Amino acid sequence: MTRLVSLNSYHYRRGGSDVVYFEHDALFADLGWDTAMFAMHHPLNVESRWSEYFAQELEFGFSYNALDTLVRAGRVIYSMDARRQMQRLIRDFKPTVAHAHCIYHHLSPSVLSALKDAGVPVVMTAHDLKLACPAYKMLNDTGICEKCRGGNVLHVAANRCIRGSLGASMLVMLESAVHKSLGMYRKNLDRVVVPSRFFQNKLVEWGWSEEQIAYIPNFVDMEHLTPRPVTGNSVLYFGRLAPEKGVDTLMHAAATAGVALNIAGTGPSEDELKALASTIDGDITFLGRLEKDAVEAAITASRVVVLPSRWYENAPMSVLESYGLGRTVIGARIGGIPELVQEGETGFLFDVDNIDQLTDLLRKVASMPDAALTQMGHHASDWVREQFSLNRYRSSMLELYGELGVSTNLEVPHGRTA
Repeated sequence: MTRLVSLNSYHYRRGGSDVVYFEHDALFADLGWDTAMFAMHHPLNVESRWSEYFAQELEFGFSYNALDTLVRAGRVIYSMDARRQMQRLIRDFKPTVAHAHCIYHHLSPSVLSALKDAGVPVVMTAHDLKLACPAYKMLNDTGICEKCRGGNVLHVAANRCIRGSLGASMLVMLESAVHKSLGMYRKNLDRVVVPSRFFQNKLVEWGWSEEQIAYIPNFVDMEHLTPRPVTGNSVLYFGRLAPEKGVDTLMHAAATAGVALNIAGTGPSEDELKALASTIDGDITFLGRLEKDAVEAAITASRVVVLPSRWYENAPMSVLESYGLGRTVIGARIGGIPELVQEGETGFLFDVDNIDQLTDLLRKVASMPDAALTQMGHHASDWVREQFSLNRYRSSMLELYGELGVSTNLEVPHGRTA
């Protein structure tokens, strides 16, 4: 019996990477593999029969005393708790292969070394640029930044790349210096999966070996998605509310274009964006964090979905999910977004933070006949069905696991586990 363990910091659908974490596990459970999941404890986690193995919670948005702060700083660099819990899971579950998603600060690479020491092949999907950039995003208050490419991580503290905080930036600088000097990721990862060509090229630019990187696009399970005719008039953004997402640019453009804007999601910029909304003469509604069915309903009710990012996006699931439901996407021309938006066929592109261009596109979509947008949505849906199918993702992942010596013989499906 082939056994897969999936690793992720959070065990709830917080963002696109968490969605992939759950869907990847479910996909292989449906193939008949034994699957286990490993994360940290968190109040929003969904139930899991594996939670007894989860690591202690580590969050940065709460107040801790001085001792707790020092302990948590050590866990960011190398979490002995997460390593011990992973060793317990390895002992009891005996995984054949491990697949990590976003584990960085919260679990730390200590879990990877535990797996490697046990002889378990380890794959990681790079949902962000942490494997190159200490601050994940190659973005700080000055804009896009690649100053650490040569290996000098002092730039992290000098530019206060982590939330503008000197303390947090120094901690991440130290973390990155230790991890890079010890090769904590390069030595313990057998393969790094990238869902976009942009990320593939960027990691190679930053010194990763081409042989260690595998390009496998994300997938959408189209059996559960049906493209719907366009009847609504509102614009939708769904995702994290964070500075790099460019939601403020979208708010200004929507107000200028005179279109209603719905914003679904939560995040560190939520209060700031709500304050901005109160000063803008526009029709802006915050929907909060929505569960999967509610997100799909919001997409279906919208006229177009907008992704106004100002950082190097990877391969946003929000684009593929919108296409699956027959909605076109307006996206910023940055990172992996242009790979997913076929100009004039599945959506439209605009230059980063260019409010005038985005305003013009919102007006264009608002004036287009419903039938024309519906036709574009069907084209987008067909493209996803062909290029980003579950079968294609599964075949590519099975081939990758097979290259690592994992038996990929398919067995009788026995259902999904979380």
